[in-house]
Amino acid sequence: MVPQGHPEPLRWQDLAWLLLALAVLVASGLGLRDPWPADEPRFAVVARDMVASGDWLFPRVGGDLYQDKPPLYMWLIAAVLSVTGSMRVAFLLPSLLAAGGVLLLAYDLARRLAGRAAALAAALTLACTLQFVMVTRGAQIDATVCFLITLGVYGLARHLLLGPAWGWYFVGGVASGLGVITKGVGFLPLLILIPWAAMRRRGWQGLATIPPSGAHWVLAPLGFLAAIALWLVPMLLAVLHRGSPEYAAYRDEILFHQTVTRYAAAWHHVKAWYYYLVEVIPVLWLPWPVLAFWLVPRWRDAWRARDARVWLLLAWVVLVLLFFTMSPGKRGVYVLPALPALAVAAAGALPAVYARRGIALAGLVGAGVLALVFAAFALAEYLEVPGVIGMLAEEGLPGDLPVAAVAAACVGGWLVAAWWRPRLAWPFVLGALALSFSWAIEPRIDPVRSGSAFTRRVLAAVPRDHELGLVAYKEQFLLYLDRPTVNFGHRRWRTDDDEVADAARWLASAPNRVLLVPDTMLVPCFAGASVRPAGRSAGEAWSLVAGAPDTACVARGDARRAIRYPAPKYVASAPTQP
Repeated sequence: MVPQGHPEPLRWQDLAWLLLALAVLVASGLGLRDPWPADEPRFAVVARDMVASGDWLFPRVGGDLYQDKPPLYMWLIAAVLSVTGSMRVAFLLPSLLAAGGVLLLAYDLARRLAGRAAALAAALTLACTLQFVMVTRGAQIDATVCFLITLGVYGLARHLLLGPAWGWYFVGGVASGLGVITKGVGFLPLLILIPWAAMRRRGWQGLATIPPSGAHWVLAPLGFLAAIALWLVPMLLAVLHRGSPEYAAYRDEILFHQTVTRYAAAWHHVKAWYYYLVEVIPVLWLPWPVLAFWLVPRWRDAWRARDARVWLLLAWVVLVLLFFTMSPGKRGVYVLPALPALAVAAAGALPAVYARRGIALAGLVGAGVLALVFAAFALAEYLEVPGVIGMLAEEGLPGDLPVAAVAAACVGGWLVAAWWRPRLAWPFVLGALALSFSWAIEPRIDPVRSGSAFTRRVLAAVPRDHELGLVAYKEQFLLYLDRPTVNFGHRRWRTDDDEVADAARWLASAPNRVLLVPDTMLVPCFAGASVRPAGRSAGEAWSLVAGAPDTACVARGDARRAIRYPAPKYVASAPTQP
């Protein structure tokens, strides 16, 4: 460990290595694809409509209020879109910047606690963690939340372990508050005060000597509340000013149903209590589960020595895992923010661990398994194994994907590492996978995965002098519209079955109208209408419906539920040939 107050100087060579890892593992392929379901198109549409409408306070999808998440992440995408005018850059850039920020924060905190070499090892291991790469390469909100939570932990740790540093303590509170208006769990950094208080009471080594100063301890809570107020106060005032039941429902949904209710009584992603321990950490946190074989004895020694510079962060990681375990609703990405703190807690031991001969063998085996998976898939594709071809066909993907290029890159990376530096087998194969997948696979499957080819086929089949309505639409369809459309609400199928009746009412109200309807919703309202197959997208078959719908459905429908959605200013990408 580094003596408190005397960190090793930062070296620009270390930053260059981190930048290289970021460029290869996360940034490769930036600008080569459009948003992919499930989450990316929704955030992209919300951000685009913010820019077009000028209303950045209340997010909307297809004209409907979007109350699932606070708006900060969408603000970031919208800001980049406003500057660049490119959706392909805008929707991925916030995650890339967040990934870079996380690596820098983890490196700097580890450098101050354990030294420069240990910090570089920790940050590079974090960069090569499977879940970190998977999440930060996409446009999920969790990468930005991970950065803000890491910034919060960094600020609080600078004060509690290396302080007193009341300024950083305040920053920790502000970052936590910004995390809350990104995703409700942004408060998690503040949990570190619980093990800190227990360790201070028991006289653990490594804690900063902080003189009693009662007034200063309110700085983090004040920063936390002030950051939340940046959005919460204007939103609440706007709800009162507009006085609409629609906005009151938005307020109640986002403040209560999507936070307390979603945590305590989750209605989807329900998993067993052991989900993270059995299904997430052993695979998605690789290589850490392998490194744990050597790290656990060193953490045991740190516990016996009452070393708070290791165990304060480890205790916080445990609290985060417990917090998400106690909720019935679980997703693997929820625990991503625990990884940077885990890396910093492991930093001091990593140089000695990586010097062990067993690490090289473990790296070769793990990377070899990863390379063999793609090699086996490429071989099955070449031999036209029915299961593989059927899986691709079910997703609407071409049966001649260049998986062999990805397999060759992974095997080549493994062979180079085995010959030159066996300890680098995992990062070499992971880097080869990221680069080859970005350039060989993503552009090829993008028209199908993004829904762009399907949407443009639909638009080509509907004359411009006809009105197009969308029933139970997927958010990605909105990204490629070239004309005004009508829809009947965002995800209404989750709460009622009246959307089809409202669409039938709209269709019957004027000539030259066409509906895009999933085939599962054609009966009973459109059984007697003119139905043309439109193709498959998002795992469903769709049809274009015209003519006379069922009269009972028309009578039941509400014409006021039709939402007119203007032609978008920004289209996700240039037209692609189907």
